[in-house]
Amino acid sequence: MTEITIYKNKAGEYRKFTCDGHASYADYGQDIVCAAISVLVINTVNALDEITKEPIEVDADEKSGRINCTFLRHPLRETSVVLMDSLVLGLNQIAVQYGKKHCKLTFKEV
Repeated sequence: MTEITIYKNKAGEYRKFTCDGHASYADYGQDIVCAAISVLVINTVNALDEITKEPIEVDADEKSGRINCTFLRHPLRETSVVLMDSLVLGLNQIAVQYGKKHCKLTFKEV
């Protein structure tokens, strides 16, 4: 299962997100759920870095399927918030369609 955790402060501002594990929906190379999650997460990280120029710190381990993205400036730029809202929307739709057995999206207050 891929577990994604979105961290926000009390004001609802994004602070960081983590993505950990593989969806295990299908065999390696055939796993459409894992591929969809990966595309959403990696594209969001790349867009935050290259398009919005948001200062972020990213730590990743492809083998374990772990990506941590920490925001270094608070609050985020409005365009970065839109990107994060879009990520959450997409991940939530995957969790609803394929079930929490493969994709679990949670929120934590920091």
